[in-house]
Amino acid sequence: MKTEDTPTLPAPGERPPFVITVGRQFGSGGRVLAKALAETLGIAYYDKELLVESAKHAGVNPDFFEKKDERFPTFLQGLFSFSMGVTPMCYYTGASSISDDGLYKSISEFLQHTAREKSFVVVGRSSDYILRHHPRCVNIFVHAPMEECVKRITGRNDAIDAVKAEAMARKTNKWRADYYNFFTDKTWGDAKSYDLTIDSSLLPMEANVELIKTYLRLRGFID
Repeated sequence: MKTEDTPTLPAPGERPPFVITVGRQFGSGGRVLAKALAETLGIAYYDKELLVESAKHAGVNPDFFEKKDERFPTFLQGLFSFSMGVTPMCYYTGASSISDDGLYKSISEFLQHTAREKSFVVVGRSSDYILRHHPRCVNIFVHAPMEECVKRITGRNDAIDAVKAEAMARKTNKWRADYYNFFTDKTWGDAKSYDLTIDSSLLPMEANVELIKTYLRLRGFID
């Protein structure tokens, strides 16, 4: 049965499109790995670009999407204590006029449409869950020990010290986990939610890319 996530049939001799989703802890180098992977495979890459394209799809200013990016739906923050055992999703599903819902819906529609047309790498935004029915989707989660994340954060921002870097990492990881756990029926960072989980600190980034390419070859996604 064909679903909205089913890729367009390829021409004879061509492989159908595939997607690599990359979840990541803040400071783990997940974005660097995702971008390097897209470049070496010669396929599209979506991170912040995803917000721009989704905003175009929805006819919304991209700056608005940027402010909402991977943040827990703000209007729900006060509802948890009053949920009386009912998951907040019950309140949320019908709230089509709520801006957070519009953001998630626009990202979902863009990813599902694009996944039928071409191969790409996408970072975050619960993309693994959005594309859970896609037959050629590899879901990766990138993590690293906190001290390694702190080194990476401070290394790319001279204005921040190790204490502030760790606080930023913990806060951002909480945002991402709350967003992911709310919009999906899985747990952010849990190995069961992904095909591969990688400690990016154990190998050079180039080797991590090669590791994933080997996995893709074994799955029959690339030559």
